[in-house]
Amino acid sequence: MSTTITRSVLAVPGHRMKMLQSAAASAADAVFIDLEDAVPLDKKAEALACAVAALNDLDWGAKWVSVRINAGADGVAAHEVRTLARDARRLDALLVPKVEHVATVQDVERILSDEAGHRAGARGIAIEALIETARGIVNVDAIAASSARLAALHFGVGDFSASIGARNVEIGGTHPGYALTLKNDAGNYSTTALDLWTYPMMRLLVAARAFGLRAVDGPCGAFRDLVLTRAWALKAAAMGFDGKQVIHPDQIEPTRAAFSPTEAEIRDAQRTIEALEAAQAAGLAAVSLDGKLVDYANIRMAERVLAMAGA
Repeated sequence: MSTTITRSVLAVPGHRMKMLQSAAASAADAVFIDLEDAVPLDKKAEALACAVAALNDLDWGAKWVSVRINAGADGVAAHEVRTLARDARRLDALLVPKVEHVATVQDVERILSDEAGHRAGARGIAIEALIETARGIVNVDAIAASSARLAALHFGVGDFSASIGARNVEIGGTHPGYALTLKNDAGNYSTTALDLWTYPMMRLLVAARAFGLRAVDGPCGAFRDLVLTRAWALKAAAMGFDGKQVIHPDQIEPTRAAFSPTEAEIRDAQRTIEALEAAQAAGLAAVSLDGKLVDYANIRMAERVLAMAGA
């Protein structure tokens, strides 16, 4: 699994240079410069030029920086891929939207490989796939295995909601009608809210892990509600996701915090590793710690906690 840390992934419109400057200076772990949904049709060329300038002129520090290109019925915007591969010096990845088939990823890979002959830096540009339709989820296993350049899968919760026809109220949220109502023996009713996104999130996560990719959840659309922002980020972190997209700078800190292990979790992980190391020295493959069995599976879980705390 990749060691790249992308707990908070800030989306920024490609045609807004001031916002790009703020993004470069922000505390986000990663930024994706958007040429797609956040850019008006008459600003697409300006956004591409602005993105290249930002990638070349701004100090992005240690951030993972990607660009979401455009894609449509005729495939990906090949001219955007070529321009970015040739002209953008500080580019970690291309984020490909609405990926439904292996061929889409392989088309981008082929263009990048062709451009590597013009600029050596193009060889190191990764691909990230945005899964945001029902067909994309159905094909996510094959997509995850489609390219050695593929580094991450992102869940596009807003477009996925539209794709399945969900009666949703906000991006990342669940309609209150999606709930379980039960009647007890006394004739009283109780209703429990359910999470509409558990299945597609887990499908994407399993595919990502099976092929050593990062998994990034989609954004919380209620960007001014930092309680929801943190709560939905905690859910994704608890499932095992590596990070979550954010659409406003105010969401960065609560999202990073949600994906960062607490001091208690770090301490428990360290104690777990130390306990098993002591057991191994005594010729044992497992040991009891705080009344619980600790074996090699616990070590792998503890190492994951420490890795998420490492940045």
